[in-house]
Amino acid sequence: MAIATELKVAGFEPVSMIDWEGKIAAVVFLAGCNCKCPYCHNPELINPVGPSFVPWQDIMDRLKKKKGWIDGVVITGGEPTVFNDLSFLISEFRRADLKIKLDTNATNPDVIKKLLDDKMLDYVAIDIKTSFDKYDAVTKSEGLGENVRETTEAVILAGVSHEFRTTVVPGLCEPQDVVQIAKYLSEAGAERYYIQQFNPQTVLVKKLKMLRPFPSEILAGLKEACNAYLPTQIRGLK
Repeated sequence: MAIATELKVAGFEPVSMIDWEGKIAAVVFLAGCNCKCPYCHNPELINPVGPSFVPWQDIMDRLKKKKGWIDGVVITGGEPTVFNDLSFLISEFRRADLKIKLDTNATNPDVIKKLLDDKMLDYVAIDIKTSFDKYDAVTKSEGLGENVRETTEAVILAGVSHEFRTTVVPGLCEPQDVVQIAKYLSEAGAERYYIQQFNPQTVLVKKLKMLRPFPSEILAGLKEACNAYLPTQIRGLK
C-alpha cells in the first residue's frame, strides 16, 4: 500500500503497558520531525538515513494476532503530524476497533484540528518544550510557539483526554519556564501535567551528554510549585 512508504514506520512494539496509562497498547514509531531539539531522546528518527522501515502489512498482520488483547495504538515519533497520510493510518487502526493515542509536539495545529473534528483521537499527549518566548532557540525552528498554543487550546476545547509534558533541561528549559507553562496550562483548562527528567544518555547534540540533570529535590520542589496550578507528576526519576 502507498501509505506504508509515505509514513516511514521506523519501529513497532506490538505490546506496551507503559506508553498509555491504564491501557495495553501497540506503539508505532514514525520517522521524521520538524524540530531539532538538542536533547531529543530519539535523534535517529529526526532525519533517518537508510533504516529498515517496517512494512505496513506486517504491522496490520501483527495487530490482528493481538485482537482482543490490546486496547489501542500509540502513534509517536519523530513527529507524526508531518505526514500527509496520518489520517489514513489512523483510519486503518480505527477499522480494527483500536483506540488512538497521539504523541505530538503540537506544531501542526491544522492537522490535529482536523483529526479532532473527525473524532479520530482518543488521547493526545503534547510535549511543550519550554516557555513560549524560548521556543525558537530550543526547537531550532521559527515561529512554532504560537502553533503549540493553538493546538493546546484546540485539544482542550475539543474535550478529548489529554496530557502535557515538559522535559526539564538545564539551560534550555529551566524551573521558572516549567512554572510558567503550568500557569498557562491551568488558565487554558488542561487536565494534567508531567515534568520529565532530562536523560543525557541519548541526545541529538553530543555535548549535552556532559550536562548534569537537575537534582531530584529540585524537581520535587518544582512539582509542588506546579501543583498550585494543576495536577502535576514527575517522570524519569530513578
